[in-house]
Amino acid sequence: VQLQASGGGSVQAGDSLALSCAASGRTFTNLIIGWFRQAPGKEREFIATISKNGSETKYADSVKGRFTISRDNVQKMVYLQMNSLKPEDTAIYYCGARSLSAVYLSKLSDNYVHWGQGTLVTVSS
Repeated sequence: VQLQASGGGSVQAGDSLALSCAASGRTFTNLIIGWFRQAPGKEREFIATISKNGSETKYADSVKGRFTISRDNVQKMVYLQMNSLKPEDTAIYYCGARSLSAVYLSKLSDNYVHWGQGTLVTVSS
């Protein structure tokens, strides 16, 4: 499985941004996908995750109500719609996938075995 995050950029506080995670491979529909971010000098932080069929999602408290994760299994894409962005949302954003055998959503980055290159989001005040 190969993942590639895109859509980052520089925005003002209060703006919106949509990130995309493109996946390759025929097993995409069997993968739990998560979004994480890492700010300079900080550990990788959980943002959101979505189940294989998109019916279940989980969010970090810091983004709940502002960010929305979704997926399109036909296009093999996972999206992260980010609204009401804050300067503290500035980070490199990564999408990750759990192993095929995983059943439950997880907020732990160690439980994700496939990672794409990140995309930088910068929010200025």
